[in-house]
Amino acid sequence: MIVTTDTYISEIICHRFCIDNSHNILSSRNTSIEKADNLLLKNILLDVFVSHNEVYEFVHDIDIDLNVLRKIVKEFWDKEDLLNTSKKIYYYLKDVAIHPKIKDGDLVFAKFEDVQIKDSYYEALGIYKIEQKESFLQIDLNNENVSSMRILSGILSKNIDKACLIVFTKGEPWIFVIDKNNKDAQYWIDDFLHIRQRKDEYANTQNVMAMAKNFVTKELPKEFEVSKADQIDLLNKSLKFFKEKDTFDIEDFANEVIEQPEVIESFHNFKRNYESENDIVIDDTFAISNYAFKKQQRSYKRIINLDKKIQIIINGNRQNVEQGEDERGKYYKVYYSEEE
Repeated sequence: MIVTTDTYISEIICHRFCIDNSHNILSSRNTSIEKADNLLLKNILLDVFVSHNEVYEFVHDIDIDLNVLRKIVKEFWDKEDLLNTSKKIYYYLKDVAIHPKIKDGDLVFAKFEDVQIKDSYYEALGIYKIEQKESFLQIDLNNENVSSMRILSGILSKNIDKACLIVFTKGEPWIFVIDKNNKDAQYWIDDFLHIRQRKDEYANTQNVMAMAKNFVTKELPKEFEVSKADQIDLLNKSLKFFKEKDTFDIEDFANEVIEQPEVIESFHNFKRNYESENDIVIDDTFAISNYAFKKQQRSYKRIINLDKKIQIIINGNRQNVEQGEDERGKYYKVYYSEEE
């Protein structure tokens, strides 16, 4: 979704963040970068977001205006300078980062120009907390000899542990998030950013595909007598529906994929319960996101495991697979026309 071909960094600031305050460093001015380094640094900071299509938005349980980070970045958007903004965010993070397992790290704040999303260009604010660094060898040469070899530590895209890119659209900001080490604490998304996934075609497609998969693999066997092969057949029909359609309609999906009236009724009941349990709402009709489809289809496992040593993969032609039992035991019989 994000295209960074024309993007460049207009401002950048770095602070050192320490939980026990022993090694805190607050910069007093913007960090200078050479023009030649701008492209490389931009790629390091933005490559982690290029493959992300989940868009988040600020929320608050009572009033959206009480979301602290939203208020700070809104003031920045209204022409507050980056240095003061970075300090406000720094102290706010100190207030919410109270979990004992939270790590120290470098805080990087970067203002980006010309971030492209679809056909529009936006300004954006990147906030990065970098907790780990990569060791590398630097070799210095002068004329004919190697003058020195040093082991240094630095940052690559893969070292960015926690980050967010706040894109200033005409309405509410769009937020892209990185949170790799979220086992230590959920403070980055829940306490610091206080965000939720934005409801759009990507979220709708992602949620309905996850819901449909859970219905077929978990709920359906509880209510009906259904074989593994039949479950996989429904998964294949579901994937075919999402691949071939431009728009999702829940009634079309129910009639074309599920077909049986009593199972359709169970599916609608499951959808209502799934939405309630996961605190989401899935629209009955929406444009299907191809990005979400490609990501979610990987979770549709269409494999039958037999005795932990035999696997049957069914990607279609359910009518060619027959299941039964005889004096030797249970079996699957497969009919085919050609062997490769």
